[in-house]
Amino acid sequence: MSVLVTGGAGYIGSHMVLELLDAGENVVVIDNLSTGYRWAVAPGADLVVADIADTDVVRQTIRDHDVNAIIHFAGSIVVPESVADPLGYYLNNTVKSRGLIATAVECGVKNFIFSSTAAVYGNPKENPVTETAALSPMSPYGSSKLMTEIMLADTSRAHDFRFVALRYFNVAGADYKGRSGQSTPKATHLIKVACETAVGKRGQMEVFGTDYPTSDGTCVRDYIQVNDLAAAHRAALKYLRSGGASEIFNCGYSKGYSVHEVIAAVKRASGNDFKVVLSPRRAGDPAAIVAASSKVRDALGWTPQHDNLDEIVLQALNWERGVDRLKASAT
Repeated sequence: MSVLVTGGAGYIGSHMVLELLDAGENVVVIDNLSTGYRWAVAPGADLVVADIADTDVVRQTIRDHDVNAIIHFAGSIVVPESVADPLGYYLNNTVKSRGLIATAVECGVKNFIFSSTAAVYGNPKENPVTETAALSPMSPYGSSKLMTEIMLADTSRAHDFRFVALRYFNVAGADYKGRSGQSTPKATHLIKVACETAVGKRGQMEVFGTDYPTSDGTCVRDYIQVNDLAAAHRAALKYLRSGGASEIFNCGYSKGYSVHEVIAAVKRASGNDFKVVLSPRRAGDPAAIVAASSKVRDALGWTPQHDNLDEIVLQALNWERGVDRLKASAT
C-alpha cells in the first residue's frame, strides 16, 4: 500500500514526503515540476513527472503503486496572481482537482486529504476564526479552494469516500533537520521574502498596506511551521484510516503576528537591518486572520512542536543561506 502525494516536489509537499517516509510509509509523488524540484523529493519516494490533469497517468500510478490514500497539494497559491488570472486558478485548483477526485473514486481510493486554505474565510469578523465561520473568499484563490471543498463534501455523500480538508493559515520555516525548505521561484510569502532580503538575494522588500485596523497598521497572520503542518496531515491520515468521518480542520497556532513584527524577527535573527519599502495594499489581503485550532488538536491529537516565531525564522534563514548550493549540487 502507498500514499500518493500530488505536488510532492513543492514546498509543503516535500515536507509531507519526509513525514511519511519517516513514519515508514510507501510514498509515490506526482508533480509536473512547474514550481517544484526533482531534488526536493526525498530518496525513498517514487517520482512520476506528470500533471494531475493527465488522468491516465494518475490512474496507472494508483494501480501500479497500490495507492490507498491521496494527499493533494498540487495547485496555484499566490493571491494577487489569482486576482489577475482567475481562470488559470480555477483550472489548476478546481478543474484539475475535480479530475483527481473522480479518478480516486473510480480506482477505489477511499481516503483523501486536501490542502485547503484560510483564504476561504475572507476577512473574518472575529479572530480567532473557527471552522463554522462564514465563508466569504476575497480572491479567486480562496474561491477555487472552497469549490474543491464543496466537491469533496458532495463526493463523500455519494460514494464510499472520505476526506479531510486542512485549512492552512500561513505556512513558514523549513524542515527542522535541514532536509527541505521553501524553494519556490518568485515566492511571495512574507518570511521567505524577508529572509531572501536579509541574505542579500533581494535589494529590498515591500510591506503592502500600513493602514489596516491592526495594532501597527500592517496585516496580522497566524504562522504555522511546515513540519508541524505535515504532522497534522499524517494525523489526518491516521484518523481516516481508523474510520473517521469526513471533516474540515483549521491548521494554525491561534496566535497572530503583524508584518512589522515578522520583519523585526528576521532582522533580529539575521543581524541585518535591510531596506523595507512601504507600499499600498494588495488586492485580496484581509486585515487579520488567526486560526482557532482546538478542533484539530482535539480530534486528531495534533500537538505542535515548533510553535515559536524566532525558531521558524531561523529555520527559514538557514535554509535560504544554503539552498543555492543544494540546487547547484543537484544539477
